[in-house]
Amino acid sequence: MGILSGNPKDEPLHYGEVFGIWTNLATNNGLIAAYQTFFNHTGDDELKKLIEEAVQGMKEENKQLEKTLKVNGVGLPPAPPERPEARLEDIPPGARFYDPEISASLSMNVAAGLVACSQAMGMSIREDIGLMYGQFHLNKAQLGAKLLRLNKSKGWLVPPPLHVDFPDK
Repeated sequence: MGILSGNPKDEPLHYGEVFGIWTNLATNNGLIAAYQTFFNHTGDDELKKLIEEAVQGMKEENKQLEKTLKVNGVGLPPAPPERPEARLEDIPPGARFYDPEISASLSMNVAAGLVACSQAMGMSIREDIGLMYGQFHLNKAQLGAKLLRLNKSKGWLVPPPLHVDFPDK
């Protein structure tokens, strides 16, 4: 029996898996702090719920990522401190992020996260790591669908040029 047979959790991580997990954790840490700041700037209740869902999802991901790194003897990346809550009314209008900007940023980050999860799944040789990223991907896709619906319903979606004229055949 070889080193890569048997229980996947007994197999070593390769450098790509380690880098991907470590980078994912570092990115989540930064996004959690950013989203906590966005939450303070948000006036829309539906958007606030999605921000909370995104933060909670990343915190759940981080538990699995941290455990995987610790079990494999890899140091954890630094994390910024939790952001304090602030009142929207206390933020000057010129210094505020506005709801459409916040929603667009979340949507962009979800899209980038889907690509990163797909890449992690594709390079993983440990089945448990590939499956973990498959679950992360599914969760991000669901959040992305909710953001898309919100952006459409609020009129925040700025579509690329739409192809509406069809050439004659």
